[in-house]
Amino acid sequence: MVGGTTEFIKSIVFQLANEEYSMPVDLVGSIERVMHITRIPGTPDFVKGVLNLRGVVTPIIDLRSRFGFEVQEYTDSTRTIIIQHNNMDVGLIVDAAYDVIDIPKERIEPAPETVGSVSIDYIDGVAKHDDRLLILLNIDKVLSHEEIKSTTHSDVQKV
Repeated sequence: MVGGTTEFIKSIVFQLANEEYSMPVDLVGSIERVMHITRIPGTPDFVKGVLNLRGVVTPIIDLRSRFGFEVQEYTDSTRTIIIQHNNMDVGLIVDAAYDVIDIPKERIEPAPETVGSVSIDYIDGVAKHDDRLLILLNIDKVLSHEEIKSTTHSDVQKV
């Protein structure tokens, strides 16, 4: 707290495998329905390919696959969250995206060793919000692996 006021992190809340996750809303450019994705040969399974979104070739990553969750068919609630990462757009496929909330910084706690089956490496912490427990993703770590970097920088240039 600074001068009696609480600091907040404005976050988008989304669902993945029956858990609620969040990330800072300032990373988010848009939330889209799942569109046609062009597969790129030789990429990891969680990199679904690329799509042309308003003239921008955007790599698409399925977070279920990325975290090793059971892959499911996309539904009417499945969304692609388009974020800005390292000066380029990246799409993250999630089960649903539905809230923008203010999370008080004092309610954020360090991540436990694992949260479900998501490695602690991908998590900034957990936050209690009302009667919900939100898992705060660290997008830099989710998208930091070399296989993603090579896909998003070299293969996209070929499309």
